Amino acid sequence: MKSLELKFLNEDEHIVTISLDQPVEPVDTQAVNDAMDEILTQNIFFSSGGDLVSKKSARIVERNVTPVEL
Repeated sequence: MKSLELKFLNEDEHIVTISLDQPVEPVDTQAVNDAMDEILTQNIFFSSGGDLVSKKSARIVERNVTPVEL
């Protein structure tokens, strides 16, 4: 399963990650940038370290899970 991780810094300078499942590929970097800017502008997410204050990074993460039978 793939997800898009948006990473921000909060007021305490800790990383806060927002993860979105099943991102559209190929990734439109301008759309991701614009969405992250809008998240910061709207100030709609709160973290234990305060408001989100800046963008840190964004990445696609792919996770493969294989169950082990016991």
